[in-house]
Amino acid sequence: MSAALDIFRALGDPTRLRIIHLLRAMELAVGEIAQVVGQSQPRVSRHVRILAEAGLVERRKEGNWVFLRLGKKTEIVPFWALFDQLVPSENEDLWQKADLARLAAVRADRAQAAESYFAEHAELWDAIRSLHVPEGDVESAMKALLGAEPIGHLLDIGTGTGRMIELFGPAADQVTALDRSPDMLRLARAKLPHDAGDKYALVLGDFGALPVESGSVDTVVLHQVLHYAQAPEAVIGEAARVTAAGGRVLIADFAAHEREELRLRDQHARLGFSDEQIEGWFAEAGLELERVEVLPGQELTVQLWLGRRRGARVLRHEGRLSA
Repeated sequence: MSAALDIFRALGDPTRLRIIHLLRAMELAVGEIAQVVGQSQPRVSRHVRILAEAGLVERRKEGNWVFLRLGKKTEIVPFWALFDQLVPSENEDLWQKADLARLAAVRADRAQAAESYFAEHAELWDAIRSLHVPEGDVESAMKALLGAEPIGHLLDIGTGTGRMIELFGPAADQVTALDRSPDMLRLARAKLPHDAGDKYALVLGDFGALPVESGSVDTVVLHQVLHYAQAPEAVIGEAARVTAAGGRVLIADFAAHEREELRLRDQHARLGFSDEQIEGWFAEAGLELERVEVLPGQELTVQLWLGRRRGARVLRHEGRLSA
């Protein structure tokens, strides 16, 4: 009863209600909320603290930013169902629409920041892309390998600009995108659909120690990430750890090559991988190599390795388990 009273007290303020409605649309930084509601960041932070103490909001630090999403504790979930049933008054409907319009401006700012970053680094990326098969061909091959089998909970390790969550997110039940760069996560956030809600979680973390529960993911994707790892076998081990029995791990990376300038100029820790290396690391991690796809390019070959976690597949749907 005490917890319920705390929840209703926390919701007994118009600004805090506005914050809740905004977070039902998408995950936001404190500064972004302040921009939408037209209040100072310290004032918004005080409202957020009250909501967080009641369990209605969860905070997540990402570099120098703090991002917020709706609380997911068991005792909180019924309140979100109640929100869905509430019919706003005429006045509430007006401010909700006004807030959502200002939220569109926040999305536009994110997209502009992403475009500026892409423009700044376009020459470098174009130089690397010119060495291998077009990225569209790689993406098509990845989609073909994953096939029609349900994606379930998708984990995109090293999400970078967010292309993989843009590509596979719509078919997933839940998406977790991880990167160790706050700047990259802000770029990826610009790729989220307008109706993202709480389906997408963008997480700051390292691929060598994933902040993800063991056996909680159905599909793991590592797209052009593994060559940055000093210990690729450890990264694959972590990917396998978080993958549920019967789940899949898909790696897209370079075949072994001798382009030493990629190590010196672009910080590639490994100059590609052989099938024997990947298969051995898969086996050590409890993954079975199911398929390999080879995509020859100008000077670099891209390969796809699809592995499956040993055990019968169990897919999670909105908190339920189904074989």
